[in-house]
Amino acid sequence: MDINWLRDFVCLGRTLNFTRAADERNITQSAFSRRIKSLESWIGVPLVDRANFPIRLSHAGEQFLPVAKEAIARLSEARQSIRDQDQGNIKFVRFAVLHTISVHYLAPRIEKLEQSTKDLRIRVISDSLSTCCQLLDEAACEFLLCYRHAEVNPVLDEANFARKDILIDQLIPVAEKKTAELNQWVLPGSRMKPIPYLAYESSSFLGEVVEHIIGNKSAHLDIRYMDGLVEALKRRLITGGGIAWMPYSAIKTELENGTLVSVGGEKWETPLILSLYCAPDKIDTIAKEVWKQF
Repeated sequence: MDINWLRDFVCLGRTLNFTRAADERNITQSAFSRRIKSLESWIGVPLVDRANFPIRLSHAGEQFLPVAKEAIARLSEARQSIRDQDQGNIKFVRFAVLHTISVHYLAPRIEKLEQSTKDLRIRVISDSLSTCCQLLDEAACEFLLCYRHAEVNPVLDEANFARKDILIDQLIPVAEKKTAELNQWVLPGSRMKPIPYLAYESSSFLGEVVEHIIGNKSAHLDIRYMDGLVEALKRRLITGGGIAWMPYSAIKTELENGTLVSVGGEKWETPLILSLYCAPDKIDTIAKEVWKQF
């Protein structure tokens, strides 16, 4: 038995889609399917009814799903308890967070929290949205800080958690000012001269959001670079490598000093909601105080 089989199955139980579940678990669909098959072999019965579309869990799968969730949660809690004991019972409040939010929002916010909350120790785990959601779902962190978008399906079963919407960021298409002006980079571009495009990985949250923005607008873009990190795309932007969609919070300084400039109007932008999640009944007194202050 591999605990990743359980995590795969829980993800499939939520999405009911092998392709999307494989993307969220960051493995190929064929590898994901093999792991689900391995779990079914270990259990001894089919957990998924593949004869229907969309797929659904079998009766055995529906019975096993809460067992798998409980097993993952208990293993994660036991692991953290052992680690805490090894550290001399030093208790950390753990945030799972997207890297760009950690840099541009959480770091300065932590400074204020430390001033107002006695004995506060914080551990920040920066990773992909699917991994961060998994950490919260498994009780491997107290808080999840992430973006939400109205047109992108959540990776988290929100019914199990409390949520606070903190602020609204804006996703904006931008480019290095001098390069954009020299090459006349303005969306939607032209078929004869497509705009060099710095793209997010298509399976990432921001990748899905940008795909929704572009939609059927017939933008003429030539993908030159792909990455899952905002900061990596930002470096390419500043050197004039192309255009990219950036959260306003990540480029505020560069927009104000004229290093970067918007290359599209409002129809090429979209709001991102910055939200904080937790399970209030599973956090201690210090974590509850942190929750109260957000």
